[in-house]
Amino acid sequence: MSDTKARTADQIEADIAATRVRLASTVDELVDRAHPKNVAKRQVEQAKAQVFDERGQLRTQKLVAVGGAAVGVIAVLLLIRRLVGRR
Repeated sequence: MSDTKARTADQIEADIAATRVRLASTVDELVDRAHPKNVAKRQVEQAKAQVFDERGQLRTQKLVAVGGAAVGVIAVLLLIRRLVGRR
């Protein structure tokens, strides 16, 4: 500790005040990020990014893949229902 300069009480108080300001800013940012309205907004933006590209055009390949998967699932469910109904 002999290599470091002794700090005055005013310097320590200034450091504490600066740290308090940084912590308050961080807490405010976390509260803002966790607010349900902001979380929902981010989720909507992520969903839109899955459907639309950077130019605002539909990502038709993804839509066709999702549609195909949905049709496949429905077909399997109808087949199971028909097989179970025969018993």
